Amino acid sequence: MMCLKVETCYYLTKNCVVVHDCVFGNSYSDMDLHWEEDLRMPFFQQSNGSRSIHNVDQGVTTIMFKIGGVESASSLTSIESKIQKVDGVDSITVSPLQGQIVVKYVPEIVNAKSIKEAIEAAGVQVTEFLEQEIAVCRLKIKGMSCTSCSESIETALSMVGGVKKAVVGLALEEAKINYDPNATNTDRIIEAVVDAGFGADLVGSENDANKVHVKLEGIISPEDMAAIKQSLESVDGVNHVEMSTNDGKVTVSFDPDFTGPRSIISFIQGTSTCYQASLYIPESQRDTERNHEIRTYRNLFFLSCLFSVPVFVFSMVLPMIPPYGNWLSYKIHNMLTVGMVSRWVLCTPVQFVIGRRFYVGSYHALRRRSANMDVLVALGTNAAYFYSVYTVIKALVSDKFEGQDFFETSTMLISFILLGKYLESMAKGRTSDALSKLTDLAPDTACLLTINKEGNILSETEINTRLIERNDILKIFPGSKFPVDGIVVEGQGYVNESMITGEPTPVAKTKDDRVIGGTVNENGCFLIKATHVGSETALSQIVQIVEAAQLARAPVQKLADQVSKFFVPAVVLAAFVTWLGWFIPGVAGIYPKSWIPKAMDEFELALQFGISVLVVACPCALGLATPTAVMVATGKGASQGVLIKGGNALEKAHKVNTVVFDKTGTLTVGKPVVTSAVLFSRISMEEFCDIAIAVEANSEHPIAKAVVEHAKNQLPKHKTRTNNHEPVNDFEAHPGAGVECKLGAKTVLVGNKRLMKLFNVPVSPEVENYFSDNEKLARTCVLLAIDGKVAGAVAVTDPVKPEAARVVSFLRSMSIRSIMVTGDNWSTATAIAKEVGIENVFAETDPLGKADKIKDLQAKGMIVAMVGDGINDSPALVAANVGMAIGAGTDVAIEAADIVLIKSNLEDVITAIDLSKKTISRIRLNYVWALGYNVLGLPVAAGILFPIAGIRLPPWLAGACMAASSVSVVCSSLLLQTYKKPFAYSR
Repeated sequence: MMCLKVETCYYLTKNCVVVHDCVFGNSYSDMDLHWEEDLRMPFFQQSNGSRSIHNVDQGVTTIMFKIGGVESASSLTSIESKIQKVDGVDSITVSPLQGQIVVKYVPEIVNAKSIKEAIEAAGVQVTEFLEQEIAVCRLKIKGMSCTSCSESIETALSMVGGVKKAVVGLALEEAKINYDPNATNTDRIIEAVVDAGFGADLVGSENDANKVHVKLEGIISPEDMAAIKQSLESVDGVNHVEMSTNDGKVTVSFDPDFTGPRSIISFIQGTSTCYQASLYIPESQRDTERNHEIRTYRNLFFLSCLFSVPVFVFSMVLPMIPPYGNWLSYKIHNMLTVGMVSRWVLCTPVQFVIGRRFYVGSYHALRRRSANMDVLVALGTNAAYFYSVYTVIKALVSDKFEGQDFFETSTMLISFILLGKYLESMAKGRTSDALSKLTDLAPDTACLLTINKEGNILSETEINTRLIERNDILKIFPGSKFPVDGIVVEGQGYVNESMITGEPTPVAKTKDDRVIGGTVNENGCFLIKATHVGSETALSQIVQIVEAAQLARAPVQKLADQVSKFFVPAVVLAAFVTWLGWFIPGVAGIYPKSWIPKAMDEFELALQFGISVLVVACPCALGLATPTAVMVATGKGASQGVLIKGGNALEKAHKVNTVVFDKTGTLTVGKPVVTSAVLFSRISMEEFCDIAIAVEANSEHPIAKAVVEHAKNQLPKHKTRTNNHEPVNDFEAHPGAGVECKLGAKTVLVGNKRLMKLFNVPVSPEVENYFSDNEKLARTCVLLAIDGKVAGAVAVTDPVKPEAARVVSFLRSMSIRSIMVTGDNWSTATAIAKEVGIENVFAETDPLGKADKIKDLQAKGMIVAMVGDGINDSPALVAANVGMAIGAGTDVAIEAADIVLIKSNLEDVITAIDLSKKTISRIRLNYVWALGYNVLGLPVAAGILFPIAGIRLPPWLAGACMAASSVSVVCSSLLLQTYKKPFAYSR
């Protein structure tokens, strides 16, 4: 056997699920380690490949070393003990499977170089080491209009010294930046965005959820505030304090392991009786920015209409209904009329005040040698406006000039574009509706119990959910929501977890069961102990993962990125060619004069066609096609119990044609039970069980736990016996076979037939028959040998999940092949595969062998999805095109996976693939909408139908089409909100 301990590496790359210390695993289950409920770690935030992450608020740095030379589990303890002795090292995790060592340390006490030297002194070769600290911040970006804008910001950020990676999301209008805090800071990063011509506000760091905002009321001098800050900074667990003296607000970052928001407020309150400290809940910055953007575009549109509607009436309506419009033709001087002056006066504030944003955007775009939608709008409106100004001046100085102004073109064009931006901003706000609904699931208040040492309830207090601290005892009434994740300490009933897991059937909960924040207590009254609060809750982690996924750029977006590079220059060239194509033939008399509308000449007709070409083309719709669909799909997936970690995973999943399943905990329930135990020697059953308990007691593997539980049931007084038993010594794991140890003077082996053969332990025909009989029934057999003789064996069965056969059948109907890869023996694997309908089986495969099988399938041209649940599956999950991790309850994030199936239900494998297919289809449809407007609109705007049917697209109408294209793309993405699971699994 191999002794391993499962831990989660925070802040590491997605393939870092690590192996460390002692947890049971062996060949008969192929180290099919199952994540037990009490051992699973919560979600974590990926750093996108960074080797070291600096936690700005907590002052603890996590760094990863690539290593070689760790060949056996026995060397792990030596490595850990030596590095743990280094002053300043908080924790160490060794992963021989991934070849990594992860160390958390306090940089004020020790540096990374010293830790590297300690690792090498322990006899481990460090093959890769990146000595840098990485902090993460998020910015709200203002002023982006298309893909070229996001690319420009990414380029500007990448040029800042110390910035390691920057990702800008167009639809989310946010940027996530990984940077070295020793080389730069957030002020410089924001300055780079501003220099690129965009607005930027700091949204926050990764640990904003572990902050409390406090409002201080009363007369507080700056000296008092400084004293409060100094006192707070001395509190254990407080990492950072920010003061706002003007409005008496304090923001405190804290470590939930040491303190909490309620304790912090109590501490502040206790420092003086001159003022009151209370919780202050600031409005969500994202919601504030979104509402501000919507209000801004709405106000600009209405203000523009205030001027553009009269201009439109003066130009298009009144001249057609004499005598009401005759006054517009009154000549002021020479050929200058009242109508021309009125239109000029009304158009000017629209062009230069309301339309100022287009000038600013164009300036910054041209300064960085790129072009965007603002450039097209500015060119089109300026061409119409300044030509109209020319006609006004010409009419003023000439008594014979008869020309037409286009002031209505400029004003109507800007008004329609602002209307489109207003509708687009409202539609974009709805793309994250599913995410907002998840965020709002947690209740605002909770009932906190005060309990004495005897367990008696002293008081019940209603508090704000944000004030809950770890280990608080909360009372949950029937019909109420659970405010945080916790463990039931008293009570029983049913809980509706559909809002988190998508599973509508209420789940029975009793003492020691886990509950998830945001779920609903259907009946019964519960007392729960808070175990995960703030950013640690499943709800917060789901939101963080989905937000990260929405920010990530899907590969399919490359098309829009490539097109955007030459889109605007191509449109400008097309507009110029269109103008020449109509102006030159008109002057040359190639087309009849009757084609030219009354009060126009060849130049004016050609100019209108050119302006229409400029404004009908919209790069915004092209840039929004992918990110809006990804935003809606990832949010919808989360509400359905499927966490998709980015557009890349979403895109790859739709191509999957082969699904590889692990067995234990994936196709099976993962909680095996002993079906029989037999003796093959004169040893008594009590002694057999006693030895099994002694050897397996420290293991968390489900098979080992099943053996121990069975043995305990056979020995009601096992505690007295094991306490007097000889200690276990010389414990040694034999990967793929079992474990060897000394129990007093006895040599004990626990494992499969391969282990017996390795130590030349004879296996009698009786034992062989027991093996074969149970393997035919899909049972795993574990042998226990003492001093070279088989003393007994147990048969363990792991029931197949009830939905497994249906899922395999449904995948077959989708032309997707199913394969099982397991470390269990061939007989058991074949029996399970036959039961669920899988024809292709690979058994007795170790963890790295699973990854090799994946690569072999990929070499044959297959797109492979791997579905697994244990640490032994992590290499295969990383190797697969799409890794799907089985999760459960609050601990659903297995970081090696691209997709997490929250409910641990195999049906969601189909949901993930089907949602991916629907999303990619929607993205392609969005591209059809975006490109369709341009493919159809550009020729019409250029006048291709004018000679045939007399149809032309006025510039203001072309602007309306441009605005409609962006709105239609966003609305198309919003249709993903109506997604339903495949009908076979709808409940």
